[in-house]
Amino acid sequence: MSLFAMTFLLGILQPSSAQFPRVCATSESLLKKECCPLWDGDGSLCGELSNRGSCQDILLSHAPLGPQFPFSGVDDREDWPSVFYNRTCRCNANFMGFNCGECKFGFSGPSCNERRLRVRRNIFQITAREKNKFLAYLNLAKRTPSRDYVIATGTYAQMNNGSNPMFSNINIYDLFVWMHYYVSRDTLLGGSSIWRDIDFAHEAPGFLPWHRLFLLMWENEIQKLTGDENFTIPYWDWRDAEGCDICTDEYMGGRHPTNPNLLSPASFFSSWQVICSQSEEYNSQRALCNATNEGPILRNPGNHDKTRTPRLPSSAEVEFCLSLTQYESGSMDKLANFSFRNTLEGFADPRTAISNISQSSLHNALHIYMNGSMSQVQGSANDPIFILHHAFVDSIFEQWLRRHRPLQEVYPAANAPIGHNREYYMVPFIPLYRNGEFFTPSRELGYDYEYLADPVNFFQDYLMPYLEQARQIWAWLVGAAVVGGIIAALITGLIIRGCSKKRRTSEETQPLLLESEDYQSVSYQSNL
Repeated sequence: MSLFAMTFLLGILQPSSAQFPRVCATSESLLKKECCPLWDGDGSLCGELSNRGSCQDILLSHAPLGPQFPFSGVDDREDWPSVFYNRTCRCNANFMGFNCGECKFGFSGPSCNERRLRVRRNIFQITAREKNKFLAYLNLAKRTPSRDYVIATGTYAQMNNGSNPMFSNINIYDLFVWMHYYVSRDTLLGGSSIWRDIDFAHEAPGFLPWHRLFLLMWENEIQKLTGDENFTIPYWDWRDAEGCDICTDEYMGGRHPTNPNLLSPASFFSSWQVICSQSEEYNSQRALCNATNEGPILRNPGNHDKTRTPRLPSSAEVEFCLSLTQYESGSMDKLANFSFRNTLEGFADPRTAISNISQSSLHNALHIYMNGSMSQVQGSANDPIFILHHAFVDSIFEQWLRRHRPLQEVYPAANAPIGHNREYYMVPFIPLYRNGEFFTPSRELGYDYEYLADPVNFFQDYLMPYLEQARQIWAWLVGAAVVGGIIAALITGLIIRGCSKKRRTSEETQPLLLESEDYQSVSYQSNL
């Protein structure tokens, strides 16, 4: 099936997505500061009648912050989401969602009590059909408006403290682009002042947990959009790559024949429009990105500043990074030394783990190397390579978690840059998630990476649930085996007795019909 045909067929399916729930983007909800929607399953707030959850006051972390942001009460993202809402749904057991209508990551079924483990695979090792399906899903998400969520196009103050809501519709793919912009945008201070040294998802401990949740939510939305519950994000293993081997029309789009900054017209990504890529313009207008189209995806891989990023990362550099025992250290920002997070993010030398912000390595190196839309933080998710790249970065994070087995207490509880303490709710997600919740092995969140899986884990994850079920009904199994054995013995005895009687009759009436070897054969079969 062609990509066009597949996209057309998928277009009839119902969408869903993440950020400000549409039902809470009203003056009533904003003035009441409450986002506790009804669950359609029983018509109650947060599904309370079905014990799925209840409407609760949000519990904010009051742990001290680092010195990087010397302001208070000037940014809507501070103490997220209290500027907009101070009551949201708190879900019970394995339920999740802004109205507790979904299952937590890794669970499924009507009661959300069925464990599921999905496996992310190398994009070069999936079948052509799976690859084409992935590309069609991307295109479908870009063309499908979100049914459940909207984006904020103004600050809370510009909304007149909630009495004048400013929200806009957006397609599912761009919703996640907007979220990546919103979490990393500059702070608008009074007058024309701007504070740039702020980021709720980068340059600090939350970088890896935040992007882990981001990918999980993106993956989850594609599953709901397409009805493909087994869909997983593929990853691009860029270790030791000599160039951008996914930058072809067969995969993520080749180079334009006459303009090296654009994508090949043979790739449908060439028709995509970017959003949220003009941060200076938004700052000058004292405005937020409103998801207006701003031109095509830009990408010119390899023609970047080679003094900052000489080449793509090597296997040796990744291995050195994995050997670091400290998740975070020192100032817990881009100046941190001997920090696994800071080294993987790319602000520290991948051979020494000493901070060097004049260089861009590992994660950052890929963004710089792409030399286009991916090279600017706020708008980098416009390029779909972003998804493949961050899936592999997440797999390195997963390797580190498995190798060092840190307790959750290893993640900093206090003194990290704003937004990055362990108990801080991650911006701009609704429903709410804390940083520390995603400082945990991927299998606990319902997914694994093919190149990290091993037979022991396969046994534990796939066979143990069945063995546990067998243990619960062992008495019935033993009883069935005993009864079955008695019945089998009786039947075997009757067959042997009948065959013996028939053989005696045959030998008496026709003694010369069987040769010795034929007789042995019959005997063998009877004995068997």
